[in-house]
Amino acid sequence: MYKIPFLDLPPLRSAAGTVRLPGSKSISNRVLLLAGLSEGQTLVHDLLDSDDTAVMLAALKTLGCELEQTPGGPLRVTGIGASLQQPKAKLFLGNAGTAMRPLTAALALLAATQGGDFELSGVPRMHERPIGDLVDALRELGCKIDCLGQEGYPPLRLSGPSALKLNEPVRVRGDVSSQFLTALLLALPLVARDEIQIEVVGELISKPYVHITLELLARFGITVSNDNWQRFTIPAGSRYRSPGEVHVEGDASSASYFVAVGAIGGLDAPVRIEGVGSASVQGDVRFVEAAQAMGAQVQMGPNWLEVRRGAWPLKALDLDCNHIPDAAMTLAVMALYADGPTTLRNIASWRVKETDRIAAMACELRKLGAQVEEGPDWLRVHPLDRWQAAAIHTYDDHRVAMCFSLAAFNGLRVDAAMPVRILEPHCVAKTFPDYFETLFDVVSARVDDIPVITIDGPTASGKGTLADVVAHELGYWVLDSGALYRATGLAAHRLGIDLDDAAAVAQVASGLDLHFAKGRITLGAEDITDALREEATGLMASQVAAHAPVRAALNQLQLDFRRLPGLVADGRDMGSAVFPGAALKVFLTASAATRAERRHKQLISKGKSASIAGLRADLEARDARDQGRSASPLKAAADARPLDNSAQTIEESRDLVLAWWAERRPFQTQR
Repeated sequence: MYKIPFLDLPPLRSAAGTVRLPGSKSISNRVLLLAGLSEGQTLVHDLLDSDDTAVMLAALKTLGCELEQTPGGPLRVTGIGASLQQPKAKLFLGNAGTAMRPLTAALALLAATQGGDFELSGVPRMHERPIGDLVDALRELGCKIDCLGQEGYPPLRLSGPSALKLNEPVRVRGDVSSQFLTALLLALPLVARDEIQIEVVGELISKPYVHITLELLARFGITVSNDNWQRFTIPAGSRYRSPGEVHVEGDASSASYFVAVGAIGGLDAPVRIEGVGSASVQGDVRFVEAAQAMGAQVQMGPNWLEVRRGAWPLKALDLDCNHIPDAAMTLAVMALYADGPTTLRNIASWRVKETDRIAAMACELRKLGAQVEEGPDWLRVHPLDRWQAAAIHTYDDHRVAMCFSLAAFNGLRVDAAMPVRILEPHCVAKTFPDYFETLFDVVSARVDDIPVITIDGPTASGKGTLADVVAHELGYWVLDSGALYRATGLAAHRLGIDLDDAAAVAQVASGLDLHFAKGRITLGAEDITDALREEATGLMASQVAAHAPVRAALNQLQLDFRRLPGLVADGRDMGSAVFPGAALKVFLTASAATRAERRHKQLISKGKSASIAGLRADLEARDARDQGRSASPLKAAADARPLDNSAQTIEESRDLVLAWWAERRPFQTQR
């Protein structure tokens, strides 16, 4: 997950490959609550690992459920059997409506019948999301609920005991959020000694999500009758019974982004999406129908989809989206690639989600240059032929961030392609922590569109450290070219090859089985990270780097590091020879005395003795050798920005490089 202030997406040109979806948020949190309220143990397979499930798990643990993550397998949940183990607790539920609403109902009823005192709170946005209709329904039943801030909104205090009135139908509004009805359906079996009826006031929105609830209730032993989505009957004597095992299917809402990726960028091969399909119980799988109406070619199996581009431009829609409220957001960005205006209707629930999604989508689409119209429960988006580079504000809303990643395909619509900046990309942790990494695995860009920053300089100038911190801030890959030469020298030395034999060393370089992952470097199956840092290895690197055949052998390997979303490359000739077209080139220097002192401190900290004078002499000798070699001698590229960091901290150097980088980006809002 990219835990950075912003992530820049270069123009994307095509898509192909396979995506394995994370578990459904809607199913995950419902299953967790049902398992927690059941008797016995439930093994939950393929549970979504996200912010929303994390707060539900923390709440269940606080309430007395036993949770055990089996190694590499399912989560084992030991339920409380509808009997309060902790009658008093404060629960923080973040911005998870799928945790706040059902826990409010369940704990209000348990507190009423068994006694208890519970306080439920969340992030500031959760305290702006209405829950009054659910609170009113529970109060009518006899539950004691206090709104601790604004009436009708969290935070809440639930207390008891109190007498419940269950002999009349429980009435709840259905036209604001289906989660209120879902909360009652999940909670009322806890007190259903006799038959209980729920009546929906107004037209029920988001029926597919209620269908998920009914399906899962049946899995846990409660068969609820449904009378035309207006009256629901919970049978007398209901009791939650664990089914033993539950498999969480992939998230159909998350699938919508990759369905769109295939519809827009699946030019020569499909995008395959595994985890949902024709057998899915989630209503959002019907997003496929909307994508097909826009021209996508879709094949479907029980648990998979394959999508590729059909019509281009996409076909405009006028669609009632009540059946796919979350996934419909994806259509708003797909509309930019359509042949006319697209209108999304019956989306009033967007207004009370993680943010006011109608207003948010309209605002951010306009930043791209789109003409957008909005109403109380509708949105109309016109296709876009003159795109603007935009920094997309995500409102701490995962779906806004994921939707607008699709805008990076604008180069398929217009000649003047623009990058897209996603602010606070880590908000995707709510449902899909690895979304952007997954996206980059199946999309491609022109090599020249993938940005590169080069940091060259002499030995021990700190270019590797600077490259690491700059890349971390931008979410870019790092190429430590020095590691390639050190690995070459080390491998040749171990094979007994004369390091002055250019041809033999080049043959070793061309066959390196070298891998970089999580800060470690492996040669074959051996971790050589520490060996590469040895002074002797550094001297070998300088020796073999002087050979033109060795540099040629490693050149393509270095070029292959240029991957989405971008690259920071450090070395001796990254800007002058390997990436001459890099958008920003830095030549890092420091005096030999300063570099010797820094190296001395490093060695002493590792318990190794060294002489500053000797280190300085070695550095000066290596500088002379690097500057005088015939193959790519050490020198600043003509357009490199010089940076002498002799008197700078690494943070000061980092900030200066990032400021230079900001000057070269087309975004008005930089951070």
